[in-house]
Amino acid sequence: MQVWKSSRNIGVWAVAVSLAAGSALCGVGTALAEDTTSTGNRVFFRGGYGEMLSDRAGELITDGHGAVGKNDGKGGYYIGGGAEFMLTRDLWGMVPSVALVGEIGLEFKRWTSANVANGDTQLGGGPGGVTGVSSGGLTKVQLTMLTVSVAPKIKFRQGTDFQPWVIPAGLDFHVISPTSSQINYLDIGVQFGGGAEYRVWKELWLGVDSRYHQASNQTNTVNNFWTAGVYGAIGF
Repeated sequence: MQVWKSSRNIGVWAVAVSLAAGSALCGVGTALAEDTTSTGNRVFFRGGYGEMLSDRAGELITDGHGAVGKNDGKGGYYIGGGAEFMLTRDLWGMVPSVALVGEIGLEFKRWTSANVANGDTQLGGGPGGVTGVSSGGLTKVQLTMLTVSVAPKIKFRQGTDFQPWVIPAGLDFHVISPTSSQINYLDIGVQFGGGAEYRVWKELWLGVDSRYHQASNQTNTVNNFWTAGVYGAIGF
């Protein structure tokens, strides 16, 4: 009888341990399933064509006030990247399948540049005593801009492989190079944009976007520009 009771107790303990282990495994399985569910967060890398609405010709540092040629290129390329963070998948319950994400971006632009005189070019005496500079003394003055931005992005068709989106208005911080003739290089502004992306495989997305940037021109130069290009994004 004592042996039977001991066996029964061992059996009860074995069942209890099995149930506890099963519950733990179920919990882990649920956690793993949740971990593999798409969060809507993404990191992206993008590039394409950009163009200023006004060139920077005639400035002291960009081309020596046009002493020998003008640095009047407007177009160029841009590269950049950033991250998106999901805020709500349905506008806080108001609109199904319409999400709001927060985007933080970093973008570098290199505008078309020319070999010109600039504020550091030495103007020597030319033939007949005329002041000038030979083409051999010119250097390429590269026009660039760096933009850091924070913007809300509204995404449509959540839960599908094709998702259009718009940026109603975002905040820009610009650094222009070379500096303006007044040695100012920091500017702020707003951006507006739109695009669409397609899920290629699991959390790998490819998309297109176009944006317009309106600057406040605090550098005494016109820094407005637009961009259009492609990007790749990875969900995390």
